[in-house]
Amino acid sequence: MVYGWLEGGQGSTTCSARLDSAPFLPLAPSQRPQQDEDGHTDSSRDEDGHRHSSRDEDGHGCPKPFLLPHCRGSSHGQSRIIRSAYPQEYYSCMMPECFRLWQQLEAETGTTLYRQTGLVVLGPPREPELEACRRSLGVDEVLDAAALSRRFPGFRLQAGQVAVLDSTAGVLFADRALRAVQEVFRRHGGTLRDGEKVLSIQPGATVTVTTTAGVYKTPRLIITAGAWAGAFVEQLGLRLPLQPLRIDVCYWREKQPGSAGLGSVSPCFLTLGLSQAPHGIYGLPSIEYPGLMKVCHHHGSPTDPEKRDQAPSSAPRPDIAILSSFISSYLPGLETQPAVMETCLYTNTPDEDFILDRHPKFSNIVIGAGFSGHGFKLAPVVGKLLCELSLGEEPSYNMAHFAITRFPGVLGAAQ
Repeated sequence: MVYGWLEGGQGSTTCSARLDSAPFLPLAPSQRPQQDEDGHTDSSRDEDGHRHSSRDEDGHGCPKPFLLPHCRGSSHGQSRIIRSAYPQEYYSCMMPECFRLWQQLEAETGTTLYRQTGLVVLGPPREPELEACRRSLGVDEVLDAAALSRRFPGFRLQAGQVAVLDSTAGVLFADRALRAVQEVFRRHGGTLRDGEKVLSIQPGATVTVTTTAGVYKTPRLIITAGAWAGAFVEQLGLRLPLQPLRIDVCYWREKQPGSAGLGSVSPCFLTLGLSQAPHGIYGLPSIEYPGLMKVCHHHGSPTDPEKRDQAPSSAPRPDIAILSSFISSYLPGLETQPAVMETCLYTNTPDEDFILDRHPKFSNIVIGAGFSGHGFKLAPVVGKLLCELSLGEEPSYNMAHFAITRFPGVLGAAQ
């Protein structure tokens, strides 16, 4: 999505991503935004000075002209995990504010967006990332296989493995959250523009955005184009190391409906450091489909977002074999073949940290990208940081891990 502060025929305006600030207007690039997990907005004004937002279902402006709601990106569906446990301190320190801002959005819209389920982090004892999660939670307790089975009967750890409980964690209702953000955006004077493709962005002291519906001018612009971000910012002379991945989202049926510790009463979970799942596996309780748990591999196959539906049904799916093996060992109450399979997109950076930064040459253009399958829960703070960057304010958090320049050779032939 493209967010801009655009100059109208009657003057200029500034926009802010904060819920309590002046309304702002997003413009859509010509593609669909990403993952997951990202509730950013673009803003701009047309020649009459009206605020608009070209957004897809994820709250992003899309380079592809999709109509809302749709399932072409990374933030569709009903559920996403939210958790305090993070191996990296620079994410865990953001989570208290994320929880608070999601709760603020619930209160403002009168909509339930979060269900507390708890989350168990599974892994080998003394695994560094698992230990970092435990420290981020400030807890001392580590559950062995017997303790985990007593607490959550649906789970089976292997001998010697352990679990850490994040009692704050739960499920964000993603589709509701997107509707709530869009509702508040409109309430603050914004206009959502879907089905509008961004054709070009011309940088300068005033940025000019040309779409299939018109021309917009803005002193500041924010781009969050998801799986299309890499190709999209090439026109601005950037070569970002972004890899879109096609993710299999799998739902697994209970062998005995309503069995203890599974289905709707299960906590969320994720794995760290398990040799049979080096990229990690995560799961959520039954929400989308009664009696089916969502269990997914935190990895996928490289894809072109324009061709995500062209993968032949006979194409090998190594993720399914990994998940089936995991379920037979760790979740024996589930069938070992998925009952329902859907897809979404991740857009990964090499280090799986986000890109949240000003363009190295055009400081009035800000880019949010590379959310690497874990951005949705952090969307409120990400939006705040993008806004601060765009307004020239001091960011609320240390941005070193999100800098574009951490990757060599990103600045190509900028215009």
